[in-house]
Amino acid sequence: MRTRLAGLAGIALAMAGCATPPARLAPPPVVVSPLSVAERARTCRQVGDVASIRIDPASAAALAQIGLDRAGIFASMHDTSVPETMGCWAMPTGNFDSQLVSVGMAQWNFGTGSLQPLLTAWRDRFSSRRAFAAARDAMTPIYGKLLFSKDCLAVPVTAACRAGILAAEDAKGALGQVLDRELTALFDSDAMLQVQADSYVALLLKVRDDLLRVFPAGSISPRKVRWAIDTRVQQGALPGDEDIARLRRKLAAIPAAERAPRLHAIIDWYGALARTIDQDGIAHDAAWNVAAWHCLIDAGRIDDEQNELLSITFLRSRTAIGNSGRWQALTFERRATIVLGVGSVSGVRTGECGTGTGATGG
Repeated sequence: MRTRLAGLAGIALAMAGCATPPARLAPPPVVVSPLSVAERARTCRQVGDVASIRIDPASAAALAQIGLDRAGIFASMHDTSVPETMGCWAMPTGNFDSQLVSVGMAQWNFGTGSLQPLLTAWRDRFSSRRAFAAARDAMTPIYGKLLFSKDCLAVPVTAACRAGILAAEDAKGALGQVLDRELTALFDSDAMLQVQADSYVALLLKVRDDLLRVFPAGSISPRKVRWAIDTRVQQGALPGDEDIARLRRKLAAIPAAERAPRLHAIIDWYGALARTIDQDGIAHDAAWNVAAWHCLIDAGRIDDEQNELLSITFLRSRTAIGNSGRWQALTFERRATIVLGVGSVSGVRTGECGTGTGATGG
């Protein structure tokens, strides 16, 4: 998976032309919302603790081992949603990144097959087909039958589903107002909030397993938890044991005088990658990040934990394969900002170097 803010900000929000969807749906022409992403975010249902959401007690006990109580779980959900949906529970997007449709606080999508299980789980919450159909038609009267069809619940989706969804988008992959509105209604509903929370808790349990595997003897800091969550959301698991062991052997063998040059080399890799022709989502961030992170290294402000996490981030970011590596620089940028506490992601800057020679924030 990739971050969504960069793609969201790049979607044209002007009025789009008509498209011809499946005849049985007979939807209106594709008209893209004139609202900006920021305007939509200001009025959306924001991710946060909802009293009706239940967290399984056994899952809660397991997550407590990495320092996540109920408040921490919802705080993590919100942290994840900020780069994905600007903090919204829904914020659907179209095919601009070849994922067909992405929706929900972790931007589950048809392209990777992560959206289908959520739709299935929502459908299966109803006691009868009649109850399901009534709820579906109330929230998604035009596109519901397509979204919950066998074609769209298949992994991967079939050609018929793909054609129906693309007919509801403009030529640049932006969703039409009708499909956008219906997906928002569905993913803002209390029942789907529970489904999203269940899916996210399942992800957190995998994060817990990742952390206990990679750091069996070390403490699990809040920084490590945030970093591992972002890795799971974007790329799946942390690197395998063999790769982690190899990296640690190399880190242990580096003389103290060489540590800074090695860290500078990682930042140079990111900077060079960001300047290549096929890296997206980093245009407003890369130059600022390069200056800030080199500044932190020169100032001696990288501790041992940050050094290891940044090195593992470099290791994992090299394997980001979405759109043939289109998001590798962005993948590194997101996690490096978490690790270092300083960085710019999708134009939003966090922290500063503070020595006067690098980034100054703002």
